[in-house]
Amino acid sequence: MASHVSNVSFRIDSDLKAQADTLFAELGLNMTTAFNIFLRQSVRLGGIPFEITLDTPNAETVAAILEARQMMANSGTKKYNVDDALKELKA
Repeated sequence: MASHVSNVSFRIDSDLKAQADTLFAELGLNMTTAFNIFLRQSVRLGGIPFEITLDTPNAETVAAILEARQMMANSGTKKYNVDDALKELKA
């Protein structure tokens, strides 16, 4: 363990903290250990240890994804291969 320890304080949404605490507990970690892992990886890699993007789907795309997942889960949904789908579209 390091001979010098510093305290860090920051504000975080209560719901997010609770979700993170639950996740970390399932992983056998506490919040301090999880943040230390994050900081060590950041220093080791010389940056944030994961990709940060704004590439998030809009509401219409999210709705389409959810609809597709529901359709895939429904055993009554007709499934097509490309040839059959094109035939039916042309009919």
